[in-house]
Amino acid sequence: MNDSPDRPPYELLPKFLPGGVLRGRTTEAITDALREAILDGLMPPSAWLREDELAAAFKVSRTPVREALRRLSDEGLAVKTTNHGTVVAPLSLEDILALYVVRENLEGLTARLAAGHPSVALVKSLDEIGTRMEEAAEAADVPALSKLNLEWHRALRHGAGNTYLDRFLGQVEHAVRRLPKSTLNHPGRPCEVIQEHDGVVRAIEAGDAETAERLARAHMRRAREIRIAVLLGG
Repeated sequence: MNDSPDRPPYELLPKFLPGGVLRGRTTEAITDALREAILDGLMPPSAWLREDELAAAFKVSRTPVREALRRLSDEGLAVKTTNHGTVVAPLSLEDILALYVVRENLEGLTARLAAGHPSVALVKSLDEIGTRMEEAAEAADVPALSKLNLEWHRALRHGAGNTYLDRFLGQVEHAVRRLPKSTLNHPGRPCEVIQEHDGVVRAIEAGDAETAERLARAHMRRAREIRIAVLLGG
C-alpha cells in the first residue's frame, strides 16, 4: 500500500527474540524474529531488509541473516529486488483481494471438514473463544478482539484435522496479520463477526457440513466487503 520509511527501526528487532536475547539455533531465531517484526508492522511493506544492518542489530554475522531472508522470501514475506536488495513484500489492493478469494475457499473447506466429524472439544473451544470475544466487544477492546478472532480461526483449522489445510491457512493468517487497520474497527462489525462465528459453530455441532461451509464462506465474503470499505476510507 503506502511506501515505508527509508530506514526501518532495526535497533528494535531484538525485542522479537524470546526474552530479547538470541538463544538456540541462530538462523531459526532470526527468521522467527524478522517474521514477527513484519507481521507486527515494525517492518512495513516495502521496508528495506539490509543484511549488514540486520546483522548488526542481532549481533551476528551476515550468513544467518542471509538464510533468514531467503526463508522469508520463500514464505512470501520478503522480495528480492532487481538490484539484489531485499524488501518486505509490498501489499496492493489486488494482493488483498486475491488473499480473500483463497481465504474464502479454504475457510469454507475447513468448516466443512470440521462438521464432517464434529468434535465436542472443538465446539467447546470455539464457544469459549466466542465468549471472550463478546467480553472484548463489550469493552470495545479491538486489539484483544483481533487476537481472539485469529485464535478462533486457528482453533477451527486445527480442528479440521487436515495438516495441509492447517499449513496453508497458517500462511493465510500471516498475510492477514499484515493488512493495514482491523476490520473490527468498522462500526457494527464486532457483533457481526460474533454472530457469524456462532452460526458456523452451531452448524459444526449439528454435523451439517453443507451449512457450515456456506456460512464460513459468507463470513469471509463479508470480511472482504468490510476490508475494501476500510481501505477506501468507508
